[in-house]
Amino acid sequence: MSTPIAPSDKEDLSADSANPSAEKQQEILEKFDKESITRKLSNKKLGWLLSALAIAYALFHLYITFNPMPALLQRSVHVGVGFALIFMIYPAAKGSSRQRVAWYDWILFFMSLSGVAYLLIEYQNIVTVRGGIPNQWDILFSIITVLCVLEGTRRITGFILPLFALVFLAYPFFSHLGFMPDRLLTRPYDVGDIFGQLYLKTEGLYSTAIGASVTFIFLFILFGAFLSRSGMGQLFNDLALALAGHKQGGPAKVAVISSGFMGSINGAAVANVVGTGAFTIPLMKRVGYHKNFAGAVEASASVGGQVLPPIMGASAFIMAETTGVKYSTIALAALLPAVLYYLGVIAQVHFRAGRRDLKGIAKDSLPELKEVLKARGHMLLPIVFLVYLLAESVPVGFAAAYTIGFTIVMSMLRKETRMSFQDVLGALESGTRQSLAVMAACAVVGIIIGVVSLTSFGTVMTSSIVTLGAGSLLLTLILTMIASMVLGMGLPSIPAYIITATMAAPALAGFDIPILAAHMFVFYFGIFANITPPVCLAAFAGAGISGGDPMKTGFQSLKLALAGFIVPFMFIYNPTMLMIDPTGLAVTAKEFPLPPVMDIIVVVITSVTGVIALSSALEGFFKGVMSPIARVILAVGALLLIYPELMTDLAGGIIVLAIAAWNIKSNKTAVASASI
Repeated sequence: MSTPIAPSDKEDLSADSANPSAEKQQEILEKFDKESITRKLSNKKLGWLLSALAIAYALFHLYITFNPMPALLQRSVHVGVGFALIFMIYPAAKGSSRQRVAWYDWILFFMSLSGVAYLLIEYQNIVTVRGGIPNQWDILFSIITVLCVLEGTRRITGFILPLFALVFLAYPFFSHLGFMPDRLLTRPYDVGDIFGQLYLKTEGLYSTAIGASVTFIFLFILFGAFLSRSGMGQLFNDLALALAGHKQGGPAKVAVISSGFMGSINGAAVANVVGTGAFTIPLMKRVGYHKNFAGAVEASASVGGQVLPPIMGASAFIMAETTGVKYSTIALAALLPAVLYYLGVIAQVHFRAGRRDLKGIAKDSLPELKEVLKARGHMLLPIVFLVYLLAESVPVGFAAAYTIGFTIVMSMLRKETRMSFQDVLGALESGTRQSLAVMAACAVVGIIIGVVSLTSFGTVMTSSIVTLGAGSLLLTLILTMIASMVLGMGLPSIPAYIITATMAAPALAGFDIPILAAHMFVFYFGIFANITPPVCLAAFAGAGISGGDPMKTGFQSLKLALAGFIVPFMFIYNPTMLMIDPTGLAVTAKEFPLPPVMDIIVVVITSVTGVIALSSALEGFFKGVMSPIARVILAVGALLLIYPELMTDLAGGIIVLAIAAWNIKSNKTAVASASI
């Protein structure tokens, strides 16, 4: 049976609906994701040496998980060797040779290693003899390391983050001069103060951000590399196809499910859009979704993976390190907001398919759920095992390392997933390569953290937001949202969160907002900058795959993610949505009791109903097409339901039920009239 296609979308069934070639995918990746521009060395011996160094780097992280070094030393090795690898793997510019390593990259390679070698040799003198007070050699190697961090980060993430760090680095040199505004004036700082802060302490380059990178994030990226080698991506795609491919608008639901799971594990929104989108976007177009909408679905699903427990793209571990709140508490707090986000995306996809009568894929051409689980289902066990370890309060680093070993064992159960020794080495190397962008971002953000810590600039930023908020929580939340989105614009999720947590989240403390809720708030909006025009790299990548208009795709992504923009405001006003009860606790509390069970049930039912109703209003369809007036009324009812208060829930519930009943009745009448 043929699939009905909306007239306005028939152009999407042209040849451009075919899956993009590997060359096209790489071209799109390189346009929107600097991390994908890598060398392929023609010198095989040098290539083997580089692979050996990457594998050794991965093994080092597994070793220090169980045999930790002093924090400054293991963080400096993580940064120094990591940037040495960056100068070998990433060319200086897009037009630079990708077959050989330039002479200046060899200089930068040894400069990077010199910074860590100096700290390893001089560590005892720095700590015990000089007490962290820098001498000339300390300053020299600090400057060398900072230059390597800035240049390496530029290569792997682009100009935005290094330029941002340079502005902060310049600030303490000029912050005492008369032309500075009164709020920004500080005491004079010399070169030793600034570079000593960045290099000799764990409040600069080697801050908690790098601490989380070396102890948690690297291991979870490595875990993701092992899952990938065992065919986890194929499992997610096949599972999504088997579960939702035949449903109304099936391919779009497949995209949401598979991209959400992959986004949670790898945390790389743009790469995820291109990787999974190369498969899902053409499928969406074939059943009749417009190319702009298809690209937007993939972008919003990929970005949302970073708020989806249990892994949350590794950002949850940074949050745990920053706030002192246990990872398990953060993962539980993120659960309902993440479910509401994805429910909003899937519901819009469903209602659009209903409005345009878009069918799914023929069931006989889809994989059977039983066969998928038989072939690869056992590879879901490592994720279950990881959740179990974390729930049992096993240290996060240990849990990740144990799960990597468990993944290798589980892969042996089936031929389709079995990992050879070569696969294990390949996963170690791949994990190292994938970790470099996060390491670089955390290191360069360390410059910002160091300057903020040295000059108290964060206090100035916080007080400015509070002053502009004029004592109004809602206005302060809006200003914090804007600051978080501007600071997160064009940045990967982890540095976006670290920057917003440092400068925007403290503004909410004056309103007695729990630290967990405040950090979740800025975390959401820092991430969603990736799908918010004008700078929405994930949406641009989706448009590159779909052939759609980048800005229109960005606005479609924004619409699909609307629940994600509303829910953070709701959990600030009622933290029950985060499964915490902060009543009577300090804003800096690290542990929270669960709210009453009945409160949780009410919040879940009303918020889920509200998000579905809001999606229906946005698409103008429930069981039939809605009038503009009905859509507006339904949207109001939906927002009242999402807002977690008894009176608003009652009013919203009545409105939503009335509109739904009217729509169902009108649709039945229309169907009956058409059949006469």
